[in-house]
Amino acid sequence: MKKTSVHKVALIGNPNSGKSSLFNQLTGLNQRIGNFPGVTVDKKTGYFAYQNIDFEITDLPGTYSMYPSALDEQVVIDVLLNKAHINHPETIIYIVDATNLERHLLLLSQLIDLQIPIVVAVNMTDLALKKGINVNIEKLSTIFNVPFIAINARNAVGINLLKDTLVATLSTESKAKSIYQLSTQEEQIASTLAIDDDNSYYKLMLLHHYKKIKFLDANIKNRIEQHLSNNSFDSLDIQLEEILSRYNQLTPIAQQSIDISLPKSNKLTYKIDSILTHPIIGPILFFLLMLFTFQAIFSWSAYPMDFIDEKMLQLSNYIKTHLPNNLLSQLLSDGVIPGITGVIIFVPQIFILFLLITILEEVGYMARAVFLFDRLMQRFGLNGRSIVALISGGACAIPAIMSTRTINNWKERLITIMVTPLISCSARIPVFAILIAFVIPKGSWLGFNTQALFFMLLYVLGILSALIAAFVFSKILKSSQTSYLMMELPSYKVPYWKNVIQVLLQKLSSFVFGAGKIIFLVSIILWFLASFSTKKGNATLATYSEQVMQNQTKSKKEKDLMISAKQLEVSFAGKIGKAIEPVIKPLGYDWKIGIALITSFAAREVFVGSIATLYSIEQDASDATIREKLSKAKHQDTQQPVFTVASALSLLLFYLFAMQCMSTLAIVRKETQSWKWPIIQFTYMTVLAYGAAFLAYQVFK
Repeated sequence: MKKTSVHKVALIGNPNSGKSSLFNQLTGLNQRIGNFPGVTVDKKTGYFAYQNIDFEITDLPGTYSMYPSALDEQVVIDVLLNKAHINHPETIIYIVDATNLERHLLLLSQLIDLQIPIVVAVNMTDLALKKGINVNIEKLSTIFNVPFIAINARNAVGINLLKDTLVATLSTESKAKSIYQLSTQEEQIASTLAIDDDNSYYKLMLLHHYKKIKFLDANIKNRIEQHLSNNSFDSLDIQLEEILSRYNQLTPIAQQSIDISLPKSNKLTYKIDSILTHPIIGPILFFLLMLFTFQAIFSWSAYPMDFIDEKMLQLSNYIKTHLPNNLLSQLLSDGVIPGITGVIIFVPQIFILFLLITILEEVGYMARAVFLFDRLMQRFGLNGRSIVALISGGACAIPAIMSTRTINNWKERLITIMVTPLISCSARIPVFAILIAFVIPKGSWLGFNTQALFFMLLYVLGILSALIAAFVFSKILKSSQTSYLMMELPSYKVPYWKNVIQVLLQKLSSFVFGAGKIIFLVSIILWFLASFSTKKGNATLATYSEQVMQNQTKSKKEKDLMISAKQLEVSFAGKIGKAIEPVIKPLGYDWKIGIALITSFAAREVFVGSIATLYSIEQDASDATIREKLSKAKHQDTQQPVFTVASALSLLLFYLFAMQCMSTLAIVRKETQSWKWPIIQFTYMTVLAYGAAFLAYQVFK
């Protein structure tokens, strides 16, 4: 067969059908991620070659039918109905979950009526057999006259047969059988629509979706609106009639095509669900799981973190000892090394967090958590799907906010966006980890690490504040839209370790090379600002140094520390810090912490790297670790410790509530298409953070 141009394929299916796994199996690493034109919805496109044919495959967002309720589902409609769209497919791979066959057949029957060639991949057949469900692939192929292929997308079973079938469809004309007959009214309205297309169902889709379809120009939309008005077209009623009509035919088809016997393993699943989703036992188990997670983050990561801290300190001291004392060596030892340390020292904790959360997702527990807290979310003005964003916010607010696209109610989606950053994300872990030691000493209570318990308390406080803020927003914002939650509980599965490892590598890479680049860059800039000054500042430093060196009561180490502290004070960074010190002093912060507050707006993680750099410069003669340097830091005027229980608790609360992440503000602007909401979000979170920090310091100082 001759090599031809790239053949466009769309991968379509319901949510949780295994699309992502199949996409990865087909494309491997040959894929790219962007956005669909004109919308902030992720677009995954991959490529593979088979039998001398090049394929471009687009993984479209999951949807249940041709009547979408969310922004990402609308993309499917735009791609399929716009025949000039860059991703409009020549062939569709439709993926079906064998354990939920009937529900997945609805969208398949609609796609068949669009008359685009289809290959059906019946996924999770192994899980179906464990549940006692045996799908008759041949019978389904005969009924719909469409090739059905049994696959297991997780371990690549049936992938080559799927590719063979895909190639075969290129040289054969589709003869798929439609199970749906348009009503007389639908046929009449569709046939009289002045659109150059012979497919009545395609025209019907244009009538239903014309207001949201972007590729139709204003003249065509006006013509459609007039056409519908003349024919008394009630879109919602017709949609319901169509879906009911399809299910009346699909239900017996599904029953004829599967043999069901209830095995012991399925009974065990129901027993497990009766416990995990119990209204009282379920939340208690969820709380214990989260407690175990935070215990693991602190206990398991202690040794690797200490090891990293010590080795980076040794490297810094080695540079100071073996390299000439010039700007380059000072940059490396006091700027680069502390900046790198502020990144990699927290990799063990972030690794453990994502490992445990990913395993819970793979097993199928996180979906139960969504179901479990659905009613609670509704009481606070949120949608059941909001829990997905709130749980995801524990990793990062940016993908969590993007996940709100599945919420069809504008008000509930906006509230979720506005409160999600209050959930403690992984970027806060470095800040919490370095400060908790000043508030809670190491120890244990009922066998649990006391610092881990306090760490969890901060997360709980973040969740409670998000719920309270959501309740307030629900009373302020008005909307006439009704909302609903439709989701499925996936089967319990043994974690697919390849997926777990891929997710871990992706998340760690995002932290090290994403946030890490910002931390590293800010550390270098900070070193420059903290190492250089104006001519007047240099003159002041020279005079001070001369006076210190003449002091016979001080040791050389003490003199060096005094001079380095003065150098930092008269530097560019010192001047900035001094300027904002009056504002932050009531919170218990000195001007060096003020500098770290400003720089960490780029990303919260930068705080640790910033103070590590600042105190490394001030104590460049010291061979202490980061924690030890912070514990030795003192206010210049009172000589009292900077980091006390009061000031550390104040900082913890400030970072718990403050919007210290410009990337999150940028994504809120993108998702809401307005600067109004990120400004409101930044303002209310800053006021909340300042107020909580102020109260904490004033009470505990």
